[in-house]
Amino acid sequence: MWKRDEAVRPASGQPAVPPSPAPTMAGVPVPRPEASQNMEKDIVNIGKSVVIKGELNGSEDLTIEGHVEGTIQLRDHVLTIGPNGRIKAQVFAKAVVVLGEMTGNVTATEKVDIRDNGSVDGDIVAPRVAIAEGAHFRGSVDMQRKGVAQPQTAKPAAHPAAPVPQAAPPQGQAVAGQPLRS
Repeated sequence: MWKRDEAVRPASGQPAVPPSPAPTMAGVPVPRPEASQNMEKDIVNIGKSVVIKGELNGSEDLTIEGHVEGTIQLRDHVLTIGPNGRIKAQVFAKAVVVLGEMTGNVTATEKVDIRDNGSVDGDIVAPRVAIAEGAHFRGSVDMQRKGVAQPQTAKPAAHPAAPVPQAAPPQGQAVAGQPLRS
C-alpha cells in the first residue's frame, strides 16, 4: 500500500520541507519581513536633544526633531522637520515636509509641504507648494517648473529692414544717456 510520507521524502534521506506559501491578506500578497527590509529606504533621525550648528549634507532622507542652524543640503532626498524641530537654515532638498518651525529660505526640486501647526518664515522656491490650514507661512513663493526657461518681458519685433522711429520724449523727461532738456 502506498504511504504519503514515503512518496514525499527525497532520495537523499533527509525529510522534505514543503515550501511555505506566500502569506496573503484578503488575497493580496504580503511582503515577507526579509523582503521588506531590502525595500526600506535609509532614513536618519536627529533627536529632540540634538543641536547642530554648521553645514549638514546627506545622501539619505532626514527627519529633524532637534535644533539645526546653518545650511542643510539633501539634494536628492526628503527633509522632514518634525513637530519638535526648530530650524534656522538655508535648505536645499528634493522635498521638504514641515511640521515644526523653519526660519530661512527653502529650495526644493519637487515639493514643499507645510502641514498643520508647521511654520515657515522665509522664501520658498519649488515647483509644488502645499500649505495646510492652520499652518503659518511668511515669505514669498516662486513656483518654477523644471526645464522651463524664465519668461522675459515681451519686446515688439522690429523688422530688420525698417528702422524703428523713436518719438521725442515729453518735456521734463530724460532719455537714457542724454541730458534732461528743459
